[in-house]
Amino acid sequence: MAPSALALEADELRSKFDALNTTSIADAPIAVRVRVGGTVRSITLRCRAQVPALEVDLYDGSDALTLVFLGRRAIRGITPGRGLIASGRVTRRGSALVMYNPTYELLPAAA
Repeated sequence: MAPSALALEADELRSKFDALNTTSIADAPIAVRVRVGGTVRSITLRCRAQVPALEVDLYDGSDALTLVFLGRRAIRGITPGRGLIASGRVTRRGSALVMYNPTYELLPAAA
């Protein structure tokens, strides 16, 4: 049986970010500074106690991670489909993996 299109896409993404010396999201240790990379799947603006929080869903082919930028409403260049590398400490919010206020590097936009 041939692999599905989703499995092929996940393998391609994982290979791309392995080449950039990132840790896969699925293998990222909790509470240890780590460098992960992925493609932005969605962006959501949430307000908690009158403070904006921009939430970016990042996917690298192994798992998803939510990047939370507290006090931000938007970040120029972070758009769905854009690749980026984020550095920080991964934590859990319920069953979801989260990284608060990471440093980040935008990857060149696909031509």
